[in-house]
Amino acid sequence: MEQEVAREEEKKEGLIEFYDSFKDMFEFFCKNTTIHGTIRLVCSDSNRMKTAFWTLLFLASFGMLYWQFALMFSQYWAYPVVLTMSMHSGPKMFPAITICNLDPYRFELVSEHLVQLDHMAEKSIAFLYGINTSASLFHMNEKNIHIKDLSSTGNLSRSAFKLSQNFSLLRMPDHNNRSGKKHSSVGFRLCNATGGNCFYKTYSSGMDAILEWYRFHYMNIMSQLPVIINISDHEEQIEDMVYSCQYDGEPCRPSDYVHFHHPVFGSCYTFNSKGTDSFWTATKPGIPYGLSLILRAEQKDHIPLLSTVAGVKVMIHNHNQTPFLEHEGFDIRPGIATTIGIQQDEVNRLGGNYGKCTTNGDDVNVKLLYNNSYTLQACLHSCFQHIMVRKCGCGYYYYPLPPGAEYCDYNKQPAWGKSRRLVPCPCGRTPSYSSY
Repeated sequence: MEQEVAREEEKKEGLIEFYDSFKDMFEFFCKNTTIHGTIRLVCSDSNRMKTAFWTLLFLASFGMLYWQFALMFSQYWAYPVVLTMSMHSGPKMFPAITICNLDPYRFELVSEHLVQLDHMAEKSIAFLYGINTSASLFHMNEKNIHIKDLSSTGNLSRSAFKLSQNFSLLRMPDHNNRSGKKHSSVGFRLCNATGGNCFYKTYSSGMDAILEWYRFHYMNIMSQLPVIINISDHEEQIEDMVYSCQYDGEPCRPSDYVHFHHPVFGSCYTFNSKGTDSFWTATKPGIPYGLSLILRAEQKDHIPLLSTVAGVKVMIHNHNQTPFLEHEGFDIRPGIATTIGIQQDEVNRLGGNYGKCTTNGDDVNVKLLYNNSYTLQACLHSCFQHIMVRKCGCGYYYYPLPPGAEYCDYNKQPAWGKSRRLVPCPCGRTPSYSSY
């Protein structure tokens, strides 16, 4: 009787139990656990099919688990956003409008070299294509711009600059031609100061090669001008380009526009930007309530190999934005009436982990060369110019110069046009901007 009582006490479950072997403990665990799935892999030895089924089920569940984890984490680290679009009706600030006449000045100081360049272009086109362009394509501009007090700007001499005859257009064999037929491309060659280490640039279109060749000579010629020129000294007035200007039915005032000169696009006027009066406000849509202009396009003074477009260049932009006409804008041909509809797109970026943004450019290690507010394009142009001045000792003619620098001239820097390298610029986008 006492032995039976002792056996019953042994069968009772204690708070902490110790087993004689690992096998006994594992059998107890398999018989009493409530865990399903994984435990069946080791507790179903008597039924191999059941074990195989639970193994496949476990692997499939494990794969689904990691797949869901991958989707969840990839979505989290992608920083998803929600795009919200809204439409409002109310008064709107009218944008700035920049127009250019596509007629760059032929300054009296360099007019002789520009005439020589036109003759070189005529000979090159005749040599390449056998076409005489002297009577049809080129119209020598006799309206040269005289700059006052050039002696105070430095030692400038007409004979100091020589138009390079070595930098000429050539026909080069096209080694990338897959048709097997003899084919040549038009291009030019740039070499270093010793005449070696030459860089060849070819174009599939002869017109593209001629345009690039002409612009390269043009930049070197125009680099002879003083860095600071008061364009307002010449006789041209806004009436020479703009016959009529009205906004919202009212005539434009001199305080409504500013004038500047672009080296390629000529005389330019920006309306509704940096004036002494407040910016224009558009209260109603429609042609009568916008800006109405009657413009004059002088094609007889046009330089065809500097810009292949005749008419007017137009760009719509923000008031505090520098108009980069070589990258944006559109052309309007003369002799027609054109109506332009404006649509404003406002973009707001989150910044932070969603992308590199800068509020006003103070945290960007690039000194802007433009007097307007920070934009990505202004930063890239300024960064390029700073690096070019540091590496080549001279600046690109189309961009402003840092203090103390000079524009590139192939008489002083023979190899400045042959360098090709990537320019690392730490420029960031602004978190919010408007485009038109």
